[in-house]
Amino acid sequence: MENSDVKSEKMENSDVKSEKMENSDVKSEKMENSDVKSENYGRLAQPSFYTFVRIAMKLDTIITGDSAVVLQGFEPDCIDLTVTSPPYDNLRTYNGFVFDFETIAKQLFRVTKAGGVVVWVVGDATVKGSETGTSFRQALYFMQCGFNLHDTMIYKKNSLAYPTFDKYYPCFEYMFVFSKGKPKSINLIADRANKQAGKKITGNERGVNGSLKEMSGSKNKRSIKETGIRFNIWEYNTGWQHSYTEDFLRGHPAIFPEALANDHILSWSNEGDTVLDCFCGSGTTPKMAKLLNRHYIGIDTSAEYVALANERLALTSRGKVA
Repeated sequence: MENSDVKSEKMENSDVKSEKMENSDVKSEKMENSDVKSENYGRLAQPSFYTFVRIAMKLDTIITGDSAVVLQGFEPDCIDLTVTSPPYDNLRTYNGFVFDFETIAKQLFRVTKAGGVVVWVVGDATVKGSETGTSFRQALYFMQCGFNLHDTMIYKKNSLAYPTFDKYYPCFEYMFVFSKGKPKSINLIADRANKQAGKKITGNERGVNGSLKEMSGSKNKRSIKETGIRFNIWEYNTGWQHSYTEDFLRGHPAIFPEALANDHILSWSNEGDTVLDCFCGSGTTPKMAKLLNRHYIGIDTSAEYVALANERLALTSRGKVA
């Protein structure tokens, strides 16, 4: 009887173990489901459990999601160039979206290749009589993350969105060009007409100690070329038929000029490179990347804007810049 009781007790323990195993299987199944959700989380910014997974990055696609989340699913050192323009202060609502700047800046540094570039087009709101200075704080934070501030460029517009009467009319935004080390691709655009084209180079240049010496071009009797490298203030026409030509995009609140994206993509990348826009909106950067034979990845939190971008890209033929 005693042995029988022992056997009975063992049977009960066996049942408990069996129940634990079943629970373990259930937990395992939940974890498997969690992995599936995590994969979606990395790709689509959908809520899941606690972890991010590295995803096989799909090129030439627009992702619906929060960049602060989506970028964490990308492999390190996978992006050659980012050209983007985040929501600035309260100047536009962007369907009510508020973004986690610091997380995005850190992730951009992580996913950018050595020698890669981030072009950050940004402006400031005026609140209670003072410009916010958000653009400067963002630039300093990018440097804190490890980026070099390669150039501070100006995007000059030929139109005024918010004229005021207590200061000179604002007509520009900043284009901060950050690099992860020395830029690996530098293709400076040389389309600035030289007024002295054809004339011989003459003159002196001043050294760091204040002394003058003859310019090297003057010594070699070189002639001034028809065109020279641009200055770092770029002026563009804005609005419909200038920034974009597709009529169905008129509902988007802020579309920067196609030419601006085109020129930065030409300057800081080569054919076959991967170009990211983590606030892609209506898809200007992906469109120009496609036209210039680069791969593109776009991310936007608004499904409405992603649909606009995909419609725009469907009408775009690769390698045919207008």
